[in-house]
Amino acid sequence: MKTLSVSHLLGIKYLKPEDLHLIFETATHFKEVINRPIKKVPSLRDITIANLFFENSTRTKLSFELAEKRLSADVLNFSAAQSSVKKGETLVDTVNNILAMKVDMVVMRHPHPGAAHFLSQHVKSCIINAGDGTHEHPSQALLDAFSLQEKFGDLGGRRIAIVGDILHSRVALSNIYALKMLGAEVRLCAPKSLLPKHIESLGVSVSTDLMEVLNWCDAANMLRVQNERMELSYFPTTREYSQNFGLTGERLKKLRKEIVVLHPGPINRGVEITSEVADSDQAIILDQVENGVAIRMAIIYLLASKLNIPLK
Repeated sequence: MKTLSVSHLLGIKYLKPEDLHLIFETATHFKEVINRPIKKVPSLRDITIANLFFENSTRTKLSFELAEKRLSADVLNFSAAQSSVKKGETLVDTVNNILAMKVDMVVMRHPHPGAAHFLSQHVKSCIINAGDGTHEHPSQALLDAFSLQEKFGDLGGRRIAIVGDILHSRVALSNIYALKMLGAEVRLCAPKSLLPKHIESLGVSVSTDLMEVLNWCDAANMLRVQNERMELSYFPTTREYSQNFGLTGERLKKLRKEIVVLHPGPINRGVEITSEVADSDQAIILDQVENGVAIRMAIIYLLASKLNIPLK
């Protein structure tokens, strides 16, 4: 059996192209499984997985939990708001206490960049990064790339735009790594205040002209403005941002071609994307959600196969 080159999923930058292809191949199999009348397989019947979310999440948490249950794993859900972290317990102590209950894998979302990497060096368990601050969100990038590959086939030479709050987005960074690894060209589009310095060093081009970027690309991934991560104002008003960087039906009609529209969610309708576009045939947003479960099943299954526990 083919295996991943890593023992944890900490970020796309630690993966190789072969890892991405193996995850996609495995996800294709699991996508077929979750579309059957009986959607469960007994693969991880003896594995226990803890979901540790130190930050609010709806889609990612539900998607991981459903993926784990589809694989028949035992699932432990942890929410920081109701935990001893509030009493001053350290991250390592919290996780080691959970691991003492014989947990095999940890899926963690944390507000601090590098938290998953730090944990992987201090506890004996397989760590899956479900988002660490403004750093990486590897499973989201994998499902985005998988959804694009379903649409286009090979991504080599495809032109993909990432539009919106690049500065505060872990989705953008992981997507850049994944898309570049698969041979796609990537262009970022945002106000200058929402573009990180030296971002071009990652091999991407940058523009502040949305129509120019839409005319250039085959697909556009629309990111929301992450107000919860902003301590100051990065643009005059939401209305002005929307007028300059919002994807509308009117803008799409002006293009000489059809492009594919993605969004990692949650959507701020009427800000970065209008309802008309989000609900249109060009948008593959609900495909992304479905693919999210299959991709996360693939990630969990492939990492579990490295735990020296016989899988069913």
